[in-house]
Parts: sequence; C-alpha cells; structure tokens
Amino acid sequence: MGNESPEKFADRDLLFDFYAELLTEHQRHIFEAVAFLDCSLSEVAREAGISRQGVSDLVRRTEEQLYAYERKLHMAEKFRAEQRIARELLRLSEAESGEALLPEIRKLANELMQLTAR
Repeated sequence: MGNESPEKFADRDLLFDFYAELLTEHQRHIFEAVAFLDCSLSEVAREAGISRQGVSDLVRRTEEQLYAYERKLHMAEKFRAEQRIARELLRLSEAESGEALLPEIRKLANELMQLTAR
C-alpha cells in the first residue's frame, strides 16, 4: 500500500471501523485482507479470482470511499473530539483542587471515555 505515514494508517483504520458496514461485502473482504491481514495483492487476487491490478484498484477506490464518507458524515472527527474532551476532563479532574465537582467531573469523563472507546 505504499509509503503511507502511521497517521494515515490510523486514519484509515478508524474510518474503516466507522464506515465498513457501508461497503459491499466484497470491498470489505478485499480491503481487510490487504490492509489488516497483510496479505499480498497476488494472494488476494488468486483467492478472489481477479487480477492483482483489480485488487489494487479496489483497495484504492475503497480507501477513497472511506475518506468520502468521512467528508460527508464526520463520524471519526466527532469521535476524536469526544476523545479530546474526555482526556481534558480527566486532566482537570485530576488537578489538585478542593472543588466539590471534581468527583462528578471524573465520573462523567470516565463515562465519556467508555462511550467513545473503540
């Protein structure tokens, strides 16, 4: 899949988590084999009964489709924002302070972290 950065892989993985159900079963199967199971294009092509180039094109188009879904639906962006808020709430709740609300802030932050955990 080229020399993509770790951030791009993390983005792609997160997008797949959110949008895989919007893909066809064929797209999911091929994309998972190449992107997550580290199968070679040749191996996947043999198994799927298509050309190596066909596998490569399908993986590229599927990745483009995942990014297109994100541009429209923003689910991964919202997830990252929720995670950032939860981390900040936890940080604030762990600060030395006599505020009576700190236990409640900690409880809510932990709930948010659980809701947004992958």
